[in-house]
Amino acid sequence: MRNLFLPLALVGALTCGFAQSADSAKLTSSKKAFPPDVILESRLNPEAIRAHVRFLASDLLEGRGTGQRGGDIAAEYISTMFASYGLKPRGDNGTYMQKVPMVGVTTKPESTFTLTTAKGNTINLKFRDDIVALNETATPSVDVDTPIVWVGYGITAPEYNWDDYKGLDVKGKVLLMLVNEPPSNDKRFFNGPALTYYGRWTYKYEQAARMGAAAVILVHQSGMASYGWDVVRNSWGGEHSYLRNTNAPKLKVASWVQNEYARKLLADSGMDLQRAIEEAGKPGFKGQELKATFKAHLESAVRPFDSNNVIAELQGSDAKLKDQAVVYSAHYDHLGIDPGKSGDNIYNGAVDNATGCGILMEIARVFAESPTKPKRSIVFAAVTAEEQGLLGSEFLGQHSPISPKNIMLDLNYDALPPIGIPEEVSVGGSERTTFYPFVQQTARDMRLGIIPDAHPGAGHYYRSDHFSFARVGVPGFSINEGQKFTGHDRSWGETQAKDYNENHYHQPSDDYRPEMDFRGDALMAKFGIALGWKAATQPEKIEWLAGDEFEKPRKASEK
Repeated sequence: MRNLFLPLALVGALTCGFAQSADSAKLTSSKKAFPPDVILESRLNPEAIRAHVRFLASDLLEGRGTGQRGGDIAAEYISTMFASYGLKPRGDNGTYMQKVPMVGVTTKPESTFTLTTAKGNTINLKFRDDIVALNETATPSVDVDTPIVWVGYGITAPEYNWDDYKGLDVKGKVLLMLVNEPPSNDKRFFNGPALTYYGRWTYKYEQAARMGAAAVILVHQSGMASYGWDVVRNSWGGEHSYLRNTNAPKLKVASWVQNEYARKLLADSGMDLQRAIEEAGKPGFKGQELKATFKAHLESAVRPFDSNNVIAELQGSDAKLKDQAVVYSAHYDHLGIDPGKSGDNIYNGAVDNATGCGILMEIARVFAESPTKPKRSIVFAAVTAEEQGLLGSEFLGQHSPISPKNIMLDLNYDALPPIGIPEEVSVGGSERTTFYPFVQQTARDMRLGIIPDAHPGAGHYYRSDHFSFARVGVPGFSINEGQKFTGHDRSWGETQAKDYNENHYHQPSDDYRPEMDFRGDALMAKFGIALGWKAATQPEKIEWLAGDEFEKPRKASEK
C-alpha cells in the first residue's frame, strides 16, 4: 500500500542483462554474495515476472479485492504456481491456503455526520467528499452523539515522557487528533525525523480504543499523511475489512475529515489550527475538551468471510536447521471494484502489488529449481488484505507455520516500478538489524547504491507487510528501487515518481502496460535471493540492534 519511488540518493552505477552479455558476465564475477549454482543470470527471467503481472492486473481479476472473486482467483493462481514448482504446502490441512477469518464493513450512503461548533454552528459532512468513516465494531448500525476532545497527536509514549491523554477523561467521547508525531531532529525523541509507529493512523485508532473513546476524527492534511484525500477516499470509501474473533477494543466511528472542517471547528473554539498543530508538538502540551459535539449515525453492510494467505516452503537441507526459515513475502490484494464510480472503476493494482507477487513467484521458482538447497528452509508467503491494514500478514505473524523465534528474516516486496534498470536499492529498516553489513556487501557486489529515505517522516517502514513480522520480533524489511535508472538522470526518476503518486497510486489507472520494463524487477529479485541465501546459510541468528523498538518482541519470542 505504501507510496512508491521513495526520493533517494544515488551511489554507483549498474547495468543488468538477462541474456549472456558483457554486462551480465560482469554481474556474475563476484563470488562473495552469489553461489553460482543458486543464482545464474539465465534463471532470472524478467518476462516471467511480466507474465505474472499481466495476469494478476487483468480486468478478469476485478482488482483483486479482499474477500472478492478476483482476490480468490489471484490466490488460486499463486498457489498453482507454487505447486508447479514442487514446493511444499504450508497452509491449512496440507494445502497452500491459510484461512484468514475476516469481516467486511461498508458504510452506507444514508449514514450522516454532523459537527456542532462551540458557537452553535452546524456543519453537515458529506460521506466520501468531506469525511470517510467506518464502524470498527462491525455492527449494522451505530450512533454517536458526544463532546469532542482535542488530543493533539493522540500519543502515549512513556519512553519519551509523552502523554497526550494526561488529565483527560475521554471515555465514550470523540477524539480530534493529528496523524504523525511531534516533530524532532533528536534521535532520542521519537527517533528524530524518522516516523515511529506512534505516528501511524493505525496506532491512533488502537490507542484511542484502548482509552475507551467512542470515535476518532483524524485531521487530513496531504503533507502530514503523505498522500492526498483521493487516496483516503478510495481506500476507505468502500468495503473495509477487519480480522474476526479478536478481543482488541474497537471504535464505533474511525474517521478522517478534510482539513478545512477541522479548521472551522477549532476556529469556533477560539483556536487556530496551524497554531494548535505547533502547540501539539511541544513538551507540556495539554489536550482539552471543546465546547463542540460530533453526531454520527452509521449504517453499515456487514459481511463475514474468509480470505487466504498462500504459503509454500522449500525445505532446508540441514537436519538441525531446517526447522528455521527465511520468509519472502508480498501482498496480492488490491482495492477491487468501485461500483459507484463511472468509467474505469477497476483498481487493477499492476504496480501495487502485482509486481511484488511476480517477483515472489520468480524467486520461488529459482530456489525450487536450484540443484543446491540452503541449510534453512525458505517460506514464500503471498498475503491478503494488506490494503485493509496489513491484516493478512498480521494474521500470519500470529499464526505462522514456523514459530517467529525460528524465522531468521522477512524480505518483503511491495510495489516495484517496472520502468528500467535501477542503479540503487532501497532497504529501509535493514540498518536496524545485525544483518545490515551483509546487505551493504551485497549492494557493493552488485554495484548498487544503498540510499536513505529522503522522507523518513512518511513512516514507510510501518506501511507494508514486513512490519507485521517485526511486531512479533522477526527482523524484516522491504526491497525496492530508488529513483536513478540507467540511461536517465535523476530528474527523470523523480518525474516518474511524482506522476505515479499523483495520478496512479490507488487509482484505476494503475494498469499493466506492454511497454513496462521488468529487468529492474528481476534485478531486485536477484538482490533478494542473495540476501535470503546468506540468511539461510549463515551460522549466527539475525537480531535487531540493541535498543531497537522490536528488540523486546524478538527476545519475548525466544523465551
